[in-house]
Amino acid sequence: MSINTNTAGLPNIDDLEKLANELFSALPNEFPKEISLSPNASEHPRATKIAETLLSAGNLGGVDAVFPVSNHDTLAGQSGFAPLATPAVSASPIGSVQTPPSFGGFGGSPSVTQYGKAPAFGGYNNAFSDPSIENISQLGDLNVDISEGFASAPAAGSGVSPSGVQTGNNVNLDNPQTGFNDVNLGKNDTNSSALNQNYLPFELEHSSFEAELKTALEALNSSFGIPSLVTTPGIIDTPGSYYFLNQNPFGFDSKKADVTPVSHNEFEGFGGANFDPHIIKKDFPILKETVNGKPLIWFDNAATTQKPQSVIDRVSYFYEHENSNIHRAAHELAARASDAYEAAREKVKVFLNARSVNEIVFVRGATEGINLVAQSWGNHNLVAGDEIVVSNLEHHANIVPWKRLADKKGLKLRVIPVDDDGQILLDEYAKLLNSKTKLVAFTQVSNALGTVTPAKQMVEMAHAAGAKVLLDGAQSVSHMKVDVSYLNADWLVFSGHKIFGPTGIGVVYGKEDLLNEMEPYQSGGNMIQDVTFEEIKYHKAPNRFEAGTGNIADAIGLGAALDYVSKIGIEVIGQYEHFLLDYATNLLKQIPGVRLIGTAANKASVLSFNLQGFTNEEVGQALNKEGIAVRTGHHCAQPILRRMGVETAVRPSLAFYNTTQDVDVFIETLWKLKNKKV
Repeated sequence: MSINTNTAGLPNIDDLEKLANELFSALPNEFPKEISLSPNASEHPRATKIAETLLSAGNLGGVDAVFPVSNHDTLAGQSGFAPLATPAVSASPIGSVQTPPSFGGFGGSPSVTQYGKAPAFGGYNNAFSDPSIENISQLGDLNVDISEGFASAPAAGSGVSPSGVQTGNNVNLDNPQTGFNDVNLGKNDTNSSALNQNYLPFELEHSSFEAELKTALEALNSSFGIPSLVTTPGIIDTPGSYYFLNQNPFGFDSKKADVTPVSHNEFEGFGGANFDPHIIKKDFPILKETVNGKPLIWFDNAATTQKPQSVIDRVSYFYEHENSNIHRAAHELAARASDAYEAAREKVKVFLNARSVNEIVFVRGATEGINLVAQSWGNHNLVAGDEIVVSNLEHHANIVPWKRLADKKGLKLRVIPVDDDGQILLDEYAKLLNSKTKLVAFTQVSNALGTVTPAKQMVEMAHAAGAKVLLDGAQSVSHMKVDVSYLNADWLVFSGHKIFGPTGIGVVYGKEDLLNEMEPYQSGGNMIQDVTFEEIKYHKAPNRFEAGTGNIADAIGLGAALDYVSKIGIEVIGQYEHFLLDYATNLLKQIPGVRLIGTAANKASVLSFNLQGFTNEEVGQALNKEGIAVRTGHHCAQPILRRMGVETAVRPSLAFYNTTQDVDVFIETLWKLKNKKV
């Protein structure tokens, strides 16, 4: 459309408003379909801020930066023009704010002014990624070494991702941790996307929306003669560009952020990885769902994680091309299924840094894994008077099997206490260990509080007392590098659905000699060498514990999930989640009446809390109305919640596909609830 100008040569406000409406009608649902640049812009909740972004690149320079100073008075006096408002963000110290921050920004984060830095990882004004970037591998040199800067930024006081730095077992994306091909994948389906085994689903998309948006904005820029105003630290300064389309996903350096903008050549990747949560989110189909007309925000990751398209496709491919029982058959499909199943075992072995595939047993999940050890080892090796030590942090799945075994055999169950922040009291733990201690079973990350336990030290202390150790890794494997050779636990268990894989599949890692000494947990086909009516000979591990037809398809799906996680890099995921946890924690603490439950210095991305004056069910329902999924209740961890003085809690739990914008919606909803506006 043609743009008319006034006597001062400036664009007519009515024409500008019409053009803006045409432009923003194409934007996602989070934006109003009609905006107004008139004094009545407040009729549209986000209109003022959107107009501000359109005209002045986020109010970085204000009106004077957009139009020449000599024309400012003329513009301000033009009929129908209202000066653009500056977002109201309190500069009060954390913890003293009694009114909610502004949430009207264009993808903005409410803590930017308060904390003095634009968050990393695409948090500030990153409603869109660079349209030329359609997948992680294309991000190229848009990196920053996050071992410097954010690696040292505290997450609820924690600092770094716990075990990855200790082990030094970093991800090399040129030789991925789980880069084992399924031998027959795609052999008979030349049109299948599964032929590309390392693909992230968004790599196969070629949506033109973002490119079209950038073109439209550049045309608008050219028409109005608006200069590039990209001077915000951490954002790439490209002439003629709009900062929210060109933001570097790793554009944060704590040493430079308040001084000068960063440039391309300063972004040298962490293990060769590139990361943008907005791109990651597109790999998960369910995150396109709406709930109550609002985009789904999945904050229930400690209960189960969502699945990337690559996992969904891999399971589907198995049923379309490989479906067969495994082992011992002479036909082609059995060979395909067996190869794919054993390739998945190899992927788990490498992901955990186990010594052999014989140390990897497939089960239904962490719960079955703990029961397997309790029955196959505990029931046959423990006698009356022996002691089992667990921690106060445990999930019911790591309490009930041991309590039942103790009641059955006359064993003593002893409990490691925690402090008021939810941290293990190591001195008290040391006092519990004695010659009668035969087993220590504890979690690496608490599902209810997020506490990261000092696992390596606790394993060493138990071994010094002559005890075996079972480590529950259900909540740790998706957040940090878990290296079983380094940790040296005798067993470790985890569930596939907690690490972006299918439900109904999990893993028991066990030291090979120990597994071969254990009695089979279940009996039947697939776990025997020879059967007569006089004698039964069992296979060695792992087959000895995989009786009957296993969950073949979902084991293969788990392998695909580990491929996905490893391509991004578990340390990169851990660093981003620590940032997001810190961001959310700071905002949550500002809401009057919020009590955080679990404030350990070292914790994963769990934010259990209560809100004074509201039941947890009321909080959960209010969040659900806005499309936000959180868990309420006792989280199968009643002992630790009671230790904290509560029966239940609201538990948001974060993953690497969550964004600061998701957190903003969550915080805004709580403020509205507190003010009784929802």
